Amino acid sequence: MLGLSQTLARTLGAELRALIRLALPIIVTQVGTMILGVVDTLMVGRLGVDALAATALGNVWVMGTLVLGMGVMLGLDPIMTQAHGAGDGPRQGLALQRGLVLAMLLSVPLAGLWWMTEATLLAFGQAPELAALAGAYVDVQLPSIPAFLGFFALRQYLQGRGVVTPAMWVILGANIVNIAANEVLIFGGLGIPAFGVEGAGAATALTRYILLIALALAVRGFRLHEGAWPRWSRAAVDPAGLREILSYGIPVGVQIGLEMWAFQATTLLAGWVGEVSLAAHTIALNMSSLSFMVPLGVGMAAVTRVGNLIGAGRFADAQRSAWLALGIGAAISTLSATLFIILSEEIAGLYSEDLQVIAVAAGLLPISACFQLFDGVQVIGGGILRGMGRTRPAAAFNLVGYYVFGLPLAIWLTFEVGLGVAGLWWGLTLALGVIALLLLVWVKRRGPASMAPARRASSDESPHE
Repeated sequence: MLGLSQTLARTLGAELRALIRLALPIIVTQVGTMILGVVDTLMVGRLGVDALAATALGNVWVMGTLVLGMGVMLGLDPIMTQAHGAGDGPRQGLALQRGLVLAMLLSVPLAGLWWMTEATLLAFGQAPELAALAGAYVDVQLPSIPAFLGFFALRQYLQGRGVVTPAMWVILGANIVNIAANEVLIFGGLGIPAFGVEGAGAATALTRYILLIALALAVRGFRLHEGAWPRWSRAAVDPAGLREILSYGIPVGVQIGLEMWAFQATTLLAGWVGEVSLAAHTIALNMSSLSFMVPLGVGMAAVTRVGNLIGAGRFADAQRSAWLALGIGAAISTLSATLFIILSEEIAGLYSEDLQVIAVAAGLLPISACFQLFDGVQVIGGGILRGMGRTRPAAAFNLVGYYVFGLPLAIWLTFEVGLGVAGLWWGLTLALGVIALLLLVWVKRRGPASMAPARRASSDESPHE
């Protein structure tokens, strides 16, 4: 009995080390990606309030549409991870080629949506001058869509193979390029005139190409593609192969989109409550987004580990890895929640000197602490399903959690009960609680361990059912 316990402890210890080894560089990469946007906002803010508002509006539309393309690229995850676990290198390389083809194809409709930025913002009642400025900011970014999606595909290719440090170094280097490009293109220098808001958009587009080129050079230079890169052929544009990626990726895009659009909706609702409430909501949301990067990194590590183990036919080990990842996420989220409660006023004070804003934000952060506990579980649960290739349930859970429970409760508590912006956060907390619970039940009943008998029982079962 003692020997069995020691063996289990060693197994869990080894799996824990594997998850952490994957997660840490991914966390740095995610934080670095987030900092790109923070730096852009800080530097554009020097141009004035209108410029800041216009770029914020432009980014709402950019990210609200780009998320669908990102989701499709994440549809590569189950293919990459399971093929790597099975030792099928050519399938990984072919999946990447098809991902790059889809990146080019998806860029066309996304470019059409971005070209309509000004008209869309006007349709949503935004001020004409801000809509025009936002349109100019987004228009210069149109050529960078395939670069961004291509970088995303290449990153998922490496991540599926357990290679996560190149993307980390590339994103850190891109931050330096982004700062320099913003400084020169927004404010002028080195013989280049100041382009203002359009310069900020151009700097963002340039940075996206740097990300793609640098990561591709790293793959080539360090020969990270060896054993997993067939020659380009007609197979790269095979409709069935492209449909396979889309069948995984579209639900992921919908899942992430539903979440992102829900948060954007709460920001608009916070603005209806008042300026102080909007500022406080922004502070709480910013802190939650920052702390979210850690469980997000663990969730992405879970995608790789679960997919690799399933590909290797080690279904029980994949189930164990899934539960361990969820435990890590719960522990991290508990720590974040504790800090949010203990340091609520101090955290709010870092963002504002306005006493009203500090007071409201300090009241939201303890609610956000409850929110953290569920958020960590749901993002890792979603990663587990993605590693399994079961991407549709998570999209359905987000639809139910946010739009059946969360947002209706948030609106009722905020405007009918009179809780103000705190009502929005209680609604979001309920939404995430429902989603986390549904994902836990799914992992328990239909997690990786269930795939072995399912495969033997029915060879034609849909992998993403």
